[in-house]
Amino acid sequence: MTAPIDQAELLRRARGRTRTPAPGSPAAGPVPRATAPGPAPLSHAQQRMWLMDRLGQGGPRYHVPLATRLRGPLDRDALAAALTGLTDRHHILRTRYGHQDDRPHQEPAPPAPVPLPVRDATPEEAAALLPAEAARPFDLAAGPALRALLLRHAPDDHTLLLTIHHIAVDGGSLPVLAEELGALYAAAAEGRPAGLPEPELQYADYARWERARDDRLADAAAARAARLTGADPLPLLRLVPPGTPERRAVLHSAPLTADTMDGLRRLGARHGATAFTVVLAAAFAALRAATGGSDLVLGCAGGHRARPELRRLIGLQVNTLPVRARLPEPDGDPAFTELLAVVRAALLDAQEHHEVPFDLVVERLGAAARGADGTPLLAVSCDLVHPAEPLTLPGLTAEAVEVDLGLAKFGLTLLVEDGPRPRCLLQHDPAALDGATASRLHTVFAELLTAVAADADRPLSRLPGERLLGERLTGDHHPAVAALLADPRVTDAALHLAEHGPALAYATVSGPVAPSGAELRAALRRRLADPAALPHAVTLLDRIPRRSDGALDPARLPGAPTAHLDTVRDVFAELLGARPSAEGDFFGLGGHSLVAVQLAERLRARLGLPLTGLDVLERRTPRALAALLAERAAERGSGARRTASGTAAAPATRAGTVLLAGASGGVGAALLQELVAQGRPVRALVRPESAHLVAGAGVEVAEGDLADPDSLRRAVEGAETVIHAACTFTEHAVDLAAMRTLVEGWRGTGGFVFVSSIDAYGRPEPGEVPEGGPSAGPLTPYGQAKLDCERILLDAAASAPGPVAVVRSPIVWGPHRRLRDQLRWGATGALYQAALAGRPILLPEPAAGWAGASWVHSAALARAVTASLGQAPGRIVNAVTGHVSWAEFTAELVRLLGSSSTVAHGPDAEAELLRPWSYRADALAGPLAPEPGEDWRTVLAAMTAQPAGTH
Repeated sequence: MTAPIDQAELLRRARGRTRTPAPGSPAAGPVPRATAPGPAPLSHAQQRMWLMDRLGQGGPRYHVPLATRLRGPLDRDALAAALTGLTDRHHILRTRYGHQDDRPHQEPAPPAPVPLPVRDATPEEAAALLPAEAARPFDLAAGPALRALLLRHAPDDHTLLLTIHHIAVDGGSLPVLAEELGALYAAAAEGRPAGLPEPELQYADYARWERARDDRLADAAAARAARLTGADPLPLLRLVPPGTPERRAVLHSAPLTADTMDGLRRLGARHGATAFTVVLAAAFAALRAATGGSDLVLGCAGGHRARPELRRLIGLQVNTLPVRARLPEPDGDPAFTELLAVVRAALLDAQEHHEVPFDLVVERLGAAARGADGTPLLAVSCDLVHPAEPLTLPGLTAEAVEVDLGLAKFGLTLLVEDGPRPRCLLQHDPAALDGATASRLHTVFAELLTAVAADADRPLSRLPGERLLGERLTGDHHPAVAALLADPRVTDAALHLAEHGPALAYATVSGPVAPSGAELRAALRRRLADPAALPHAVTLLDRIPRRSDGALDPARLPGAPTAHLDTVRDVFAELLGARPSAEGDFFGLGGHSLVAVQLAERLRARLGLPLTGLDVLERRTPRALAALLAERAAERGSGARRTASGTAAAPATRAGTVLLAGASGGVGAALLQELVAQGRPVRALVRPESAHLVAGAGVEVAEGDLADPDSLRRAVEGAETVIHAACTFTEHAVDLAAMRTLVEGWRGTGGFVFVSSIDAYGRPEPGEVPEGGPSAGPLTPYGQAKLDCERILLDAAASAPGPVAVVRSPIVWGPHRRLRDQLRWGATGALYQAALAGRPILLPEPAAGWAGASWVHSAALARAVTASLGQAPGRIVNAVTGHVSWAEFTAELVRLLGSSSTVAHGPDAEAELLRPWSYRADALAGPLAPEPGEDWRTVLAAMTAQPAGTH
């Protein structure tokens, strides 16, 4: 048993409050306040968030939802004023994130009122509305990083939801935010100044201060990397490929008694440790038993709020701390208290260097930051958490509302929630760890916590524990090969596992419509149960080279095209300092997320071909990247052109060019196909990272973004016709500004069509809605934005060089993979999710009249939009294929999904299902007439053939 030490001193050290810097830590003075405004660099923690967003791996995982049920007389105007006052005080809440010369920067937007939309909803409806609203994407380039929604259940009963991007806040910010919001609300309600002192610092001050210390931080990071040298990822977890779009979380929960929590706290006090240290030691013990390993690394959260000037600063001040514990060997049998001493020392060592950014440590580790298969070294975390506190407003009763987005940041997280009802929790990504193993590990963890709380002097062999290490994939009999050969279009397939590189698949194909390598890989992503089995590329060959025994002959595999391969290797050398071989691994050469983004941007500008940072992380070697670039060059075809902001000069515009904005989406894909079939020259406006989705023979690619007015002006220049089908869905100011820019820049005479939504009608009277009829409130924010965009176009009709038209569409259904998610939105989304889970479904009573979904097939919409160019100018028309009752829709959905859901009718059905409207579509009846395969049952079957959102 270890000798006791002074608990107060330990806690001061553990929280980083000692003023004596640890050896190797970057000492520095107080954070100074900037003397002038202007762009600032991102802090290291912010840059990590920005990179995840740029790589398409951020999303709702990095949203922070705060929901509070408020009962009593709520002053909505005072609440809106308080939110505005909060963003006025703390610039980080209204900051935008741009980038220039491969480097991101941050700059606050001018102060502006914070919108507070109010929506009527029952508490039952709120359960679905809150996570949907919290998951809506942020546009970090346009800002802001905070939004609000108020659900009104009754005149004196509301739920307030604040959703903030993690790039702007951390857990330590939330109490400050809540306290100030309450004070600002009280002051606004009483018509007096809040009297809050000015913030001592703004977050940009902290970011500048941290970046000014980068040299010292780099030295400290090298020392921390040395501390991790030789460590391996937890072998229990499978590799989750970087391209996995969503990391879903499964949560296992078990109650802990108050006696157990008291026992854990007493155990810590006896051994000079915090309760978290005891929980962390229990996690290490459970994983030691599960894997048989004695050298393990777990992550935990650290912070920078030890400095007095940072304690009330709102912003992202967390850091991931890797804790490496060299535990007793499996053949030893120490007491748990001995393991606790080892873990306590390892945790203190990590916490004494809490200011060293983890991303710098990863950079210094290079290839050692991942296992041989690409699994991150730090994929497991541990934490001690507390239930969320409500946002308390004077004069109101507040109750915290949990909003679980069901997403995982780590492959595995072991947690204890300490509160009135303590719980042992285990969260895991099912792509990284199967459910059965996770459940057994959770049971062991909960039982182990209970056991050590009662008697921590027992040897580890007498504590709960179970060996759970699963099998790892090898190149023999690889499931990817079996899946490829199961495709009737594939005649032969093989997989090459390089010693220090990613898995590469090769295939030969036949048939009148042969698939591309990208299509085969997309099919593999859907078919393979284990994401770790997905190869990083599928290359098509005329014949797969084999030895006499039938085995693959890697020596005779063809290389990537020389021009692309040399260019890729050149850019690798520029950014990584060494020219790699064709098989050189990106991570092994010291690559990391920011370098991946920079490498993609340089190759995109140099070759004029679409490439993303995520492509770099997935493909990893120059050979695989060169093969991907060659494939995309072939897809683009000899007729493809681009008008990007990069180095390539824009070619002369072809006569009759149609600018299609939003070409990479599901609707855009149908429009693109229709325009090309009609023989029209098309210029497709897409983001650079999506350019390969639209590139094809005869298609001119204009790289741009709705938030970038200059790119829109370049794209519209010289276009004869404009079809605007793009939308951010969430940033309405961006949508309006983009519409103005396109309307003002258009000089053609072929027409301008805006693809709008029936949401612009609002909630009209029951019955038939005529084309172009008046809007009836209340409009959703999305519907209002569409209506405002329409007005910009129609107001310009009199002076426009050609005819303009608005086509309003309902929900769009079609077989395109980007349209499958339509089933998960709105009223159909609630029915789809219920049927998928086998839950009972309640529909409106038939006596209430007809209610159902209005829909349009994507191909029919494309025909209607192009036909509308010949309609009377300045007209609003509808594009509707048909209307399906909820009873018919639900019965077919249940059948297609093989669901066990029961369907009933009653007065308590969700209000969103009470949609007693049908929409006339007379003007475009001809092109909207269904063609074979465009009936609702056929398209619904196509949309449910694979899970929504898969790729």
